[in-house]
Amino acid sequence: MRILMIATSYPKYAGDATAPFIAEIAAGVAAYDQDVRLILPAHRDFQHPTIERGVELIVYKYAPHPSLEVWGYAESLHADVGLRRTTLLALPFGVVASFLALVRQILRIRPDIIHAHWVLPNGLPALLAAGLFGIPLVVSMHGSDVAMAERNRLFGAIAKWIFGKAAAATACSGDLQQRAIALGASPTTTSVLPYGVTVDAFSPALADREWVFLRYGIPQSAPLIVAVGRFVYKKGFGVLIEALSAIRQKYPDVRLVLAGYGDLLAEFAQCAAENGVADALSMPGQVSRTDVARLIASADIYCVPSVHDSSGNVDGLPNSLLEGMSAGCAIVASAIAGIPDILSDGVDALLIPPGDSVALSDACIRLFDTPALRSRLGSAARERVLNGLTWPAMAQTLVGIYAKVRTR
Repeated sequence: MRILMIATSYPKYAGDATAPFIAEIAAGVAAYDQDVRLILPAHRDFQHPTIERGVELIVYKYAPHPSLEVWGYAESLHADVGLRRTTLLALPFGVVASFLALVRQILRIRPDIIHAHWVLPNGLPALLAAGLFGIPLVVSMHGSDVAMAERNRLFGAIAKWIFGKAAAATACSGDLQQRAIALGASPTTTSVLPYGVTVDAFSPALADREWVFLRYGIPQSAPLIVAVGRFVYKKGFGVLIEALSAIRQKYPDVRLVLAGYGDLLAEFAQCAAENGVADALSMPGQVSRTDVARLIASADIYCVPSVHDSSGNVDGLPNSLLEGMSAGCAIVASAIAGIPDILSDGVDALLIPPGDSVALSDACIRLFDTPALRSRLGSAARERVLNGLTWPAMAQTLVGIYAKVRTR
């Protein structure tokens, strides 16, 4: 089949941590002998060959001025809470340019399926192009798009229209699926399709505390907590910093590494200072995918303290969670959104109420106190990944969805 995908985020260069799941989904589908083309907005830092891992990358220009180059790549929202003003200005340019890019590729290759990642904004130009040429449309929700539709009537109406015309829709968690159905998605054609992980790239064998010491100055004997993600409210890193203070009372040498970037860097630094843990916190910025894998595998505890932010936005299923599971880490995570879909408290992780810093600190202390529990939970988490949460398994399911849609 010829699959024409459209997205607004993608790793900008090798090792970049921006929406790696889009790259994995596209490459995973291509690995099943599908002809995959992926349309993306231009970005000043975009550095990729035209064809990568079997996927043709098609980049379109949209901004009449550099100040409007905020379409996608995790730059459209401030801390994932609200649209930036410049994003609203760029909106009509982005929608029109992406629609024209779709039309050009449709005329060129006559795809069997159009697949839009994020119902907003990409579902709109994809729907218009699919309707114009009579091509089945598949829409995938990734989290922020549904949250945006929930809090804005106009966006909600557009999402409902798109859902009503789509031949199929996927959501990365059961929570996201139900929220999409509440917005108008069909219960019969909207399925849960969890993300995957590359198990060889995130492996327990990559653990290297000597490397962590040389890179970050953290003693090999120090209890080590790691968390990875963009610095936005829904990641819950502020809660983790607050919990660090209580953990430190029991384990004075504990260290926390927050690997990521975003709008809240200064806020997190201030939070650490106010809680008296600035000297126990390392925020190295964006870390390459290779180094992230080594860092995660070296952790004693891996934290995914997700929360609902003030706008109601929440991660559907954090990629970083699956990476921690694949690395065989003992995980402390919030029982929120898609996390309870794949982890069970006391079986392959410790799950806590979202936003509860006391529960978070208690869980971490419990794991530091009981190395055998850390080992058991970490092994069980990796086994859970091996039994179905891989990119090839995800791509196989998606190709099956394409085949059903095409024959309707």
